[in-house]
Amino acid sequence: MAGLALRRPRTIPYMLSNAWAFRARDWYRRPPFLPVPPRAYMRWRMETAYGDAGAIPSDEELERYLRWTADMRGQMKRRVSG
Repeated sequence: MAGLALRRPRTIPYMLSNAWAFRARDWYRRPPFLPVPPRAYMRWRMETAYGDAGAIPSDEELERYLRWTADMRGQMKRRVSG
């Protein structure tokens, strides 16, 4: 993901938003004290998306997913506030 952020800096806000949305509960109580998704959750996501828990999505797939989740969250906020 760091490589994608360096090559496509416009994805950084999407990455931060997703990291916060999928952060582990009580992330601030366990090292490395970063709001990142639990490893088990990420393995499950890769298994359900690619059929392989060790799969690594391409930069294009990752960017598309990040934009999609941002769009979906935006639509949900508009529905709730509108």
